[in-house]
This record gives sequence, C-alpha cells and structure tokens, in this order.
Amino acid sequence: DIDGVTAIPCFITSIVAGLLSGLINRKVPKAQRWKIGILAGMLCETLTMILVVFWAPSFSLGIDIVSKIGIPMILGSVCIGFIVLLVQSVEGEKEASAARQAKLALDIANKTLPLFRHVNSESLRQVCDIIRRDINADAVAITTTDRVLAYVGFGESNYHDSDNDISPTTRQAIESGKIIIKNNDEAYRTPEIHSMLVIPLREKGVVTGTLKIYYCHAHRITSSLQEMAVGLSQIISTQLEVSRAEQLREMANKAELRALQSKINPHFLFNALNAISSSIRMNPDTARQLIFNLSRYLRYNIELKDDEQIDIKRELYQIKDYIAIEQARFGDKLTVIYDIDDEVSCVIPSLLIQPLVENAIVHGIQPCKGKGVVTLGINECGNRVRISVRDTGNGIDPAVVARVEADEMPGNKIGLLNVHHRVKLLYGEYVVPHKMYVRVTYAISMSPEKLWAEKRATVARPLSRFPARIHGLYFPQHVRVLLIR
Repeated sequence: DIDGVTAIPCFITSIVAGLLSGLINRKVPKAQRWKIGILAGMLCETLTMILVVFWAPSFSLGIDIVSKIGIPMILGSVCIGFIVLLVQSVEGEKEASAARQAKLALDIANKTLPLFRHVNSESLRQVCDIIRRDINADAVAITTTDRVLAYVGFGESNYHDSDNDISPTTRQAIESGKIIIKNNDEAYRTPEIHSMLVIPLREKGVVTGTLKIYYCHAHRITSSLQEMAVGLSQIISTQLEVSRAEQLREMANKAELRALQSKINPHFLFNALNAISSSIRMNPDTARQLIFNLSRYLRYNIELKDDEQIDIKRELYQIKDYIAIEQARFGDKLTVIYDIDDEVSCVIPSLLIQPLVENAIVHGIQPCKGKGVVTLGINECGNRVRISVRDTGNGIDPAVVARVEADEMPGNKIGLLNVHHRVKLLYGEYVVPHKMYVRVTYAISMSPEKLWAEKRATVARPLSRFPARIHGLYFPQHVRVLLIR
C-alpha cells in the first residue's frame, strides 16, 4: 500500500539494504557473503519493524502490524541468504568443472606431447587411445581433410587401410570450419554410436583435419565436454604444427648435410687432377699417393650417413687426405702443422673439421702473396677435447661474419654455414667476433657434461712472435679469446 503505514519504513530500509549489499559485495570474501547477507537481511527487516512502530498513527497499531509480519519477513531474509549460498555453490561448481576440464586437457597434452615428435599412424593411434581413456569416450579418431589417420575404440574393425575415407559429417566440419555435434544420430560406419563431436584442427588458420569423439549412448556431448575438447583440439593443432615445422627443419638440415657430404668442389677436383697429372712425369710415387688420397677422400664423403657420429681419428684420415692434395697444389706456399695428442679419443659429427680446414686454406692462405701456415690442433684438456683450426691469412671480413650469423650465405658456400648450424644445435651458441683479424682460429671444446663452441682470433703480429704450437688452453697474451657457454 503506497499510502499505508509501512510505505515510508520500507522505502528507507530498501535504500539501506541496497547500500549494505554493495558494501558486502566489495568488502566481504565470497565464501562468507551468504552468512553476512543473512545478518544484513535480518538487520534490515528489524529496522523496518522499528520504523513501522514509530511511523504508525498509534503505538498499538504499529505493534499489531509488526506482530503479524515480523517473523515471516525475517525468515524471508534468511531464505534469501540460503538462495545466495545456492547460487554461489552453482557458480563454484561451474568454476571447479572448468578447472577440472582444463586440467584434463593439460594432462592429455602432457601425455601426448612426446608422441608428436615423430608423427606417424602408430603415434596418432596412441594419442587417440590416451584421449579415449582419459575422457571415457567409446572411440576417438584423428583425420586429415580426406582420410582417417587413426581410429581407436568401438567400431575400430570397420576401418581398414584401403578404405579410410572421411564421413560426410567430417567433410562438412572441414568445409565449414565449425564444430559439429550429433547427440542423437548414427555414425557413418558404426550404427551403434549415437553421440559424436567433430572439431576442426587448424594449422596457420587453415583446417587440416579433425578430432572426432564418439559415444555409444545418445546425448553424451555436454557443454563442458565440448569446451574441453575445443581446448584439446587447439593444443593438438599447435603440437601438429610444431611437429611439422620440426620435421621440415630436420629435413632441411639433412638435405644441407647431404649437400655438404656430396659436395665436391669442381675447382678442387680440377686442381687435384692437375696436380696428379703434373706429378706423373716428375714423381710417379707422389702421383700414386695423391690418387690414393683422392680416392679415399671421395669414398669417405660418399659413404657417410646423415650427421653420423664418428671417431675423431677417422675424421682425421679424411682431413689429412684433403690436406695432402692441397699441399701438392700449393707446394711450399702452404705449411700445415698438426698439434694432435696421441691418446685423444672422442666422437664428433662427421665433416665438422674439414670445412674449417678448407676455409682456412682457400680463404686464408690462398689469397696471400707469401707463405702461410695452417695449424690443426686436437688436444685433451682435462675432461674436454679442444679442436682448433688456425691460419695466418688476412682475417675475416666482418660482412662475411654478419652473413653467417644471419644465415645469408650463398647456396654454393654452405661449408662454414653448415658447421655454424650444427655447432649451434649441438653445443650451444656459436659466436664470432665483429672485427677483422689477421689470424683466425676456430675452436670447439667438448666435454661429456657441457659443450662449448668458441671462435678465437688473434691480432696482427709478426710471424716470429707466434708459437708454432698451441698447448692445451694456454694462449699467449696477444691472443684474443671469446668463450661463450
């Protein structure tokens, strides 16, 4: 009654209740709001009763009104508190359910992550089996845009290698790029399945396949399952994309290594044959030895497998064959010093040292007018083996260093760049100085626990100032060292 005795008291307490509600929402922890809400509601109703008593025309009328409505109104405020508790419980359950679904998706992702390193039909079958067991599905499948890659669970016998075409529902999901839910329908090849969830898988924004979840009973695809499956499909899409990128990079690395292994520089071969032909008349024994060196060098390059780990002594045979041919070509212009410990023993990636020796001779010694020295050092230093190639040439142009770091070397000059890539991949960062030096030393220090890649460079000094050999890790003071760990 807008003109009744209770109108003004209810108006006042309604404003007070609104202010208290806002204050409770801002100041009181969520778990305690329902309790404080009940107390605040009882307080507001009590205030209403007091105002009614004082606002009534007579005290007896006010008491009569309060005696009739007081208890129901206070009990109503208590019920409102329990309703708030119920709403909070529902919201909390939703949050807990979302957290469980997110944890389930992450657990599945952690279990399946190793399987995506080498994607094939068997690894995808294992992925489907993990998903099926963790979400209690009857069947799970992964498809491309035209065929089923893996199917695990109920109805698996209906899928054969010769007949793995995708279903019309799957094709619809791929073409539309949208999730398709069938909660009371029969599957394409398995009529016993009545619930189906088809989620597109994307790589770089393009649909490349689907993740399919099946249940035999109808109406099993809930909203929480759909949200979890969508998150899981995004994780799978990312893992597939990363796996594809890794495979492409691995293929590129292998192709580059095969190119390096099979790369016989025409100029080197031409010069080697010229040196052999010149020696045939003047020194047949030397020619015979050069032919042996060349044949062994070629055989070594041809027989290598992809990034094969080989004994360092076997690598040395190939390097010495190469150097013998180059010394026959350059004569007294080239002097090679071997600083190699007799007992040194370790395995290294094939063709790791030869490109550095070739670089030192072709780009370090050949352009010089006078004689040059290349020092090949392989030394044991405690639990490490230090490999160094050093020349007395004109140094490295900073522009070349920058191109190597930026992976911008021409396609026909892959030797040094290949070593750069492989050392960086196996031993860490391969850092080169940004200044031009007269003497350049490439060095790799390897240990069972930690592996380092180094490049050492020396400033210009008279030849007599340099020691003929480098012992261990002790360098003269004028040697500039960069060690990156």
